[in-house]
Amino acid sequence: MKMKKWLGAPLALLLTASIMAGCSDNGNAVNIGSAGNASESAKKQDITVSIYDRGTVAQDEGTIENNRWTKWINENGPANVKFVAIPRTNSSEKINVLFASGSAPDLLFEYAPTTRNPLYDQKQLMPIDDLIEEHSVEYKQLLEEQPLLRKAGTKSDGKLYEFGRINWVEPQRGILIRVDWLEKLGLEAPTTIEELYTVAKAMAEGDPDGNGQKDTYGLAISGRSEITTKQIFGASSKWVLQDDELLIDWERRVEYFAFLKKLYDDGIIDRDFINDQNGAKAQQDFINGKVGLYPFQEANMVNLIKNLIDPLKQNVADAEVTLIPLPESKFGAFTPTLTNPVQMTAVIAATAKHPESVMQYIDFSIREDTMERLTYGDEGTHYQKNGEVIEIIDADKHKKEVNDITLDLRMLQNGGLTYNKGELPFLKYNSDPRKEEYQQLYDLFRDTYLTLDKPYPELTISEHMPALPKDLATSDSNAEKSIADLWLKGVVSGAKYSIDQALADAQDIWQKSDGAKIEAWYKDWYAMNKDNALLAEDFYVMVEEQMALYEELKQEVLK
Repeated sequence: MKMKKWLGAPLALLLTASIMAGCSDNGNAVNIGSAGNASESAKKQDITVSIYDRGTVAQDEGTIENNRWTKWINENGPANVKFVAIPRTNSSEKINVLFASGSAPDLLFEYAPTTRNPLYDQKQLMPIDDLIEEHSVEYKQLLEEQPLLRKAGTKSDGKLYEFGRINWVEPQRGILIRVDWLEKLGLEAPTTIEELYTVAKAMAEGDPDGNGQKDTYGLAISGRSEITTKQIFGASSKWVLQDDELLIDWERRVEYFAFLKKLYDDGIIDRDFINDQNGAKAQQDFINGKVGLYPFQEANMVNLIKNLIDPLKQNVADAEVTLIPLPESKFGAFTPTLTNPVQMTAVIAATAKHPESVMQYIDFSIREDTMERLTYGDEGTHYQKNGEVIEIIDADKHKKEVNDITLDLRMLQNGGLTYNKGELPFLKYNSDPRKEEYQQLYDLFRDTYLTLDKPYPELTISEHMPALPKDLATSDSNAEKSIADLWLKGVVSGAKYSIDQALADAQDIWQKSDGAKIEAWYKDWYAMNKDNALLAEDFYVMVEEQMALYEELKQEVLK
């Protein structure tokens, strides 16, 4: 499978059309021609495939299980597929009912490892090593070219169970700072945790908005800002690698909550942050010009501009913002959360009657010509070709008739290999009137946070952390809820209840909640799996390769 270079502009859905023919099938697979038609001589088997129901399919388009694209798949694919709708909002409940009742779909698509992993523990999933070896062309070749897919999909028994995809990696978090406030206060952007406190304090106390009142906050801390701020201390996970052992961490959390308590006691943050769990008030405070530092979670710079920066400038015409790296704490400086570059999305039920047909369906699904059709729709109806460029004719029509229906039919789409979502930065906003503004922020975002010379704040991306056995998982969850309450009590109680006391009480709860067993389980897991597990260092290698390819393609396109 050769790499196809998609270059695009998602705002106007302008994408290059260097479409390549898919790989030919071998004798075990149904022959799919270049137009995607199934061979008449091959008998199609009946299979069932899950699909998320997001409630986005227009009434005149049918249902998520029965529409123009599910019909197209059945007409052109290698199997007779019955699609099984899974509510997106609470997929695990429906999936568990289906498996418990013996009516599981043959091919289950599900993003959450917390739903997939118990199915493996219950022996409800089919190992797929031999199936791929004997009945696959496309996915087999993908595994050869992208060995991390095999690494990520292999379970503790050493067998492969999960299918996945390669994503284009983007930073997911960052910090916005009011540059005009820095200039007014005569300060530089903070690079350390000490400087962060100094700047935040000045922004809360120095009347940076010039209205003569003490009504500004130095830092937002509620909602999604919390995790971003925790990552400054490397405290977004309670597990830390020390001397090649995976151990529970208390020190980083103590430092984070001690810092938070100092901000709270000194009136630098909103003292009502506890009641702003979704961060809505903090966001409103920022766009009203009342917050100087805004840690955020967002990878789409258009959203960042339209939802935060534009409203801020509408309220405060001379407001100026920029992005700053995560300041350095005593534990170092970190790279914030990254997109999961190796995302596992599908498994086969152990009860599947025709697994070879399921395998052929997966091969058909990941073919480049299949993904092209499900991404852009019908030529002349949804898109037209202008030289080497694919142009969406009507964005609203395309959304209704294609994307709203096919989004979850493309859960094995390898965006990190094909660039079919227009991720290449130098053309990302090519057709938008504000393209230079969007592009500048996007480039700054990547340059600021895609920093592989800094360590990742966690052992791995959360989707690749191992799943505890059910009994320990329950103990862990219950303990963490109680411990979280103690940390917050320590933050807001002044001298009556210190962070050190919160630590002592938290450790007591932990030990009474199977904490020692949980620690031993994680320690043993790492010792046994560190050479095979997908860790941050693996992702960094992949990101370096993507960045190098991006530079190569950029020079090629801009010649």
